[in-house]
Amino acid sequence: MAFLSFPRLLPIHSRRSSSLSPHTSRRKRPRLIVSACSGSGPENNGVAILWFKHDLRLEDHPGLVAAARYRSLVPLYIFDNRLLSRYSKAMLDSLLFTLKELKDSLTELGSELMIRVGKIDKILPELAKEVKASSIFLEEEVEYHVQELIDMVRESLSPDCSPEKNPSIICWRTPFYDIQVKDLPESHDEFKKLQTPLASSLPIPDFPTTKLNLDWGEVPNYDYLEEFMKTGTLKLNDSWASMKAKSADTLLRERISKSEGINADGSFYMYTEDKTLKNSFFMTKNENAVGGGEGAVLDALAAYLRYLEGTARANWQELHDRIRIAETREGSSFYTLFGCALQLGIVSRRKVYYEAIKYEKERNAGFVSPFGYSAATVAAAINAICSMEWYWLMALRSQLNKEGMFSIRIWRWNGFLIQYTAIGEEGPPVLLVHGFGAFLEHYRDNIHNIANGGHRVWAVTLLGFGRSEKPNVVYTELLWAELLRDFILDIVGEPVHIVGNSVGGYVAAVIAGLWPNLVKSVVLMNSAGEVTAGQSFISLPKERRTSAATWLGARVLLYYLRSTLRNIVRSCYPSKPERADEWLVGEMLRASHDPGVSVVLESVFSFNLSIPLNYILKGLSDRILVIQVTVRTMSSREK
Repeated sequence: MAFLSFPRLLPIHSRRSSSLSPHTSRRKRPRLIVSACSGSGPENNGVAILWFKHDLRLEDHPGLVAAARYRSLVPLYIFDNRLLSRYSKAMLDSLLFTLKELKDSLTELGSELMIRVGKIDKILPELAKEVKASSIFLEEEVEYHVQELIDMVRESLSPDCSPEKNPSIICWRTPFYDIQVKDLPESHDEFKKLQTPLASSLPIPDFPTTKLNLDWGEVPNYDYLEEFMKTGTLKLNDSWASMKAKSADTLLRERISKSEGINADGSFYMYTEDKTLKNSFFMTKNENAVGGGEGAVLDALAAYLRYLEGTARANWQELHDRIRIAETREGSSFYTLFGCALQLGIVSRRKVYYEAIKYEKERNAGFVSPFGYSAATVAAAINAICSMEWYWLMALRSQLNKEGMFSIRIWRWNGFLIQYTAIGEEGPPVLLVHGFGAFLEHYRDNIHNIANGGHRVWAVTLLGFGRSEKPNVVYTELLWAELLRDFILDIVGEPVHIVGNSVGGYVAAVIAGLWPNLVKSVVLMNSAGEVTAGQSFISLPKERRTSAATWLGARVLLYYLRSTLRNIVRSCYPSKPERADEWLVGEMLRASHDPGVSVVLESVFSFNLSIPLNYILKGLSDRILVIQVTVRTMSSREK
């Protein structure tokens, strides 16, 4: 297997191989290393298969540029339950629109898009054999479950044949910065000092003139896709599948309304294929997610960047109206609107950046100020794209560098990259949840011990902490509760014993209270929240938006934490201050320089932990263990 970072191909690093249990990897050393991609050569006289996954575009597509140099090209999209099972309904709808436009665009360019439905590791080898493919191009991935699918494809390619008779698998990426991953600094602060140049965007290539006589297939409609999704091997039972239908906020309001007689004010997503108006950028009436094909998304991006300008176009005006709804904090509207399109690769992050800079130059007579951007939407788009790229590079580095104390896996939740680890081969599942400002390694002395005691252990770094992504969103205890709910559903796949520390304890309590079927037991260690007897009224959570005061407070708090972090961490280990070692303090300082960290700190001023733990956990008393430690001077004592 090889990596393509246009115009050269780099060898893939082999991953650690082990047994084929759910907690170990299938990784094997690649059979073929392709070290260069030139415009000529024996391989370019063969047939290339381009496997589209999360790269559904023609412009700025390095894999397509390289594959188009072959004598014949077979662009391919495969509907596989294992790849689609974690897509939202809005993403599935956008996927169908995108594939239809992609197929039409390829036809106009003298090519075609093949559509197949089934298992990737069966379809790709069969197609490769049918067309006698010499190379298969696919985008590099950091998500663990997608990497597993890619490994299954590689292992299924004619295992009885010699390597020379198998097609080479070429992984490509769209580099945002002109930097090798191995040279990436640990700290974003140090990375900014490098002033790394940006890579150039790529035009649509010329396609091979030789076409193959094949059954190319058609893009299915939504009804067919919906029925197909129900037949997947990863299909959850009805009670589990319905858990994602309602948000934590809605469930909490419904619960409080039943006991307190308050009208619940919540709603949940209802799918509809009807667009809100002709040429609308939105797939549904209830979602602020831009969808459609590459042309529609680029048009929507142009409308977004020009938010400050007036418009007579109805669809542009609709998008401008949605910006105001999605702007829960400054700049947050960009990912709300374009997150779905970026996940599907309808446009590349690099393309978004260049379009934003192009518009900025239009506003300023070709000049880009070093002191900031002239439009808030330009700043929002560029900040979001650069942040996403940093976390993607860190995730990629974690997959190539196995020097850490745990094997790190990546899970994509709502489009954001989340780090986790899984240890243990058999036994009851245990999920460890850290507290505010921490990360999964805070359980570094516990994970292996629990696993050795006969358990399967998962530890996850919550959104906004450690090396997980820190997007521009409003962070709440309910947001993290939904993340853990989906982690249990998507990754663990069965009810867990959940252990939570500090704020993580409160979040674990919310999980157990709102989705009790997901939790076998709850362990709360120094949990946030209170136990209040005789509570007569429970206040409903309010919509939380940031303000100028929280913006300022977060930055003052960040400065204070950086300057006193070592002492703060040591105070958390009163009996064993040596546990606040250089690695732990250094990693927390590193995270404090990540893009988006100040946004996370703003949540300190908007947490709502007022609902008592005894109310949240009502009815679960036989499944709860509370460990509360109080610190007096330099000693600790268990209550």
